[in-house]
Amino acid sequence: GRHEFPFSFQLPQEPLVTSFTGKYGSVQYYVKAILERPAAPDQSVQTELQVISHIDVSSPALLTPVLRSQEKMVGCWFFTSGPVSLSAKIERKGYCNGEAIPIYAEIENCSSRLIVPKAAIFQTQTYLASGKTKTYRQMVANVRGNHIASGSTDTWNGKTLKIPPVSPSILDCCIIRVEYSLAVYIHIPGAKKLMIEMPLVIGTIPCIGFSSRNSSITSQFSMDMSWLALTMPEHPEAPPNYADVVSEEEFSRHVPAYPPPIDCEEQLCCPVFAYIQEFRFQPPPLYSEV
Repeated sequence: GRHEFPFSFQLPQEPLVTSFTGKYGSVQYYVKAILERPAAPDQSVQTELQVISHIDVSSPALLTPVLRSQEKMVGCWFFTSGPVSLSAKIERKGYCNGEAIPIYAEIENCSSRLIVPKAAIFQTQTYLASGKTKTYRQMVANVRGNHIASGSTDTWNGKTLKIPPVSPSILDCCIIRVEYSLAVYIHIPGAKKLMIEMPLVIGTIPCIGFSSRNSSITSQFSMDMSWLALTMPEHPEAPPNYADVVSEEEFSRHVPAYPPPIDCEEQLCCPVFAYIQEFRFQPPPLYSEV
């Protein structure tokens, strides 16, 4: 007949490498069941098992900000048109899938060419086997800024770049490494691009709490609204009298003399807008009443 045998396994205590399938290699786990039969060959089936080695991005090493800057002289030999400088910063090194990375950058174009700033997330796969190393690099997300004319500057005050669904970083495997980096670069026509790269770690446990950017935005908002407290009086003043704003002559000129309605039926025969005009310049209630 049909028999079912539930079972469970305890994963080893030592850290296991996250399951990964890349360009030239993979790390895979399987659960295999074997049926031993007397006087007959064994039967076996197997199914793939996904293993994730957790990386907590709240660790102090991944919460430190990263800052890079670089400058490039545009032109060749003695025909130089001027330098292009770039500085970029991210608030922390560790992020998770689905998070948006705020990028802070300053670009100065002192050359004679029209440049375009861009940012991208790169994944680098490194394979180690038999004393040889093979590397595969691909772009997984990118964002583009506005054109910057000659003699102009541009600032990215938290331009966001969302992380797509990618495999977590693999940093402790002896045969495969998966690393990420955030590149902020400038496309310069007729010249090699100016690029700075900042290391990224894609983790599995998100950062808990508010980031430094949230707190900075809050402080900036309170600073910008500080003028409101200085201009608001302790006791608000009453509005001016109606007679000071609208004179009796103006009031009589705008109020048409309509005969009072006899009954409700007669009132409905006249346009409603005519009676609305009577209240157009009526005085507001006294401040003490409100």
